[in-house]
Amino acid sequence: MAKKKEAEAPKGSPAWMATFSDLMNLLLCFFVLLFSMSTVSEEKFEMVIASLQSKISIFSQGSSSIGEGSMVGGGIRQLEFLDNYYNDLANSRNDEETQEEGELKEQYKEEALGESEEMAEDIQDAVDQMGLSNVVEIDFDEQYVMLNLSGAILFESGKAEIMPEAELILQKVAAVLKQYDKNIIEIEGHTDNVPIASSSKYESNDVLSMYRALSVADLIRKETKLNPAYIKSSGRGDFVPIADNSTPEGRARNRRVVIKIYNSYSSNIEE
Repeated sequence: MAKKKEAEAPKGSPAWMATFSDLMNLLLCFFVLLFSMSTVSEEKFEMVIASLQSKISIFSQGSSSIGEGSMVGGGIRQLEFLDNYYNDLANSRNDEETQEEGELKEQYKEEALGESEEMAEDIQDAVDQMGLSNVVEIDFDEQYVMLNLSGAILFESGKAEIMPEAELILQKVAAVLKQYDKNIIEIEGHTDNVPIASSSKYESNDVLSMYRALSVADLIRKETKLNPAYIKSSGRGDFVPIADNSTPEGRARNRRVVIKIYNSYSSNIEE
């Protein structure tokens, strides 16, 4: 009877040994990685700081640390200075933005004032040509040009109806306003501080000034093709005097109608 041939052993290392070897390699890599993360190289750390200095200018050139201290190799003791550094940086930027905003506002104001001045010169020329220089005073600021008309030439005492002889004056004023069809025009009525007579149909100077302003606004709407929505009227009573109410001359100056023509910077009209 023939003898049974024994099976040959598989070549190479056993399967468990390959698995064990892979496991050991992974553990070795893991511990090397942990070791590398737990060790801070002073030389490499200083190289990183130098790179930050030259690339993104967080620190001033030539410095080797943040603030007044020195660099530490085993950690970043200097990080406590970062808070102050970024606070100072933020404050500096806020100051720059505030200064820039102030400069823009000043530039805006100068441009608006320049436009108002140009408008005032044109209106003054038109008023002179129409012979209204003695009855219309012109002033301006960065918001509007102001036409000041004495109330005595427009209304009888205690009344809000425009006198017939004053209508021609207001018609000429309306002709001056025709070219400002893209501007807000506001008419204000003003009185002195003398209490209104009890027999008057208006209960107070405030109400009287409101109706006087409305009368002028209605005439301007009638005499021009200006957009009625751009024409406003208001009564200011005796709350905005321009002269001393204790004298007859001062009270006469305070009884007035003011027409304000706002420049393009202040009109804010949406097309």
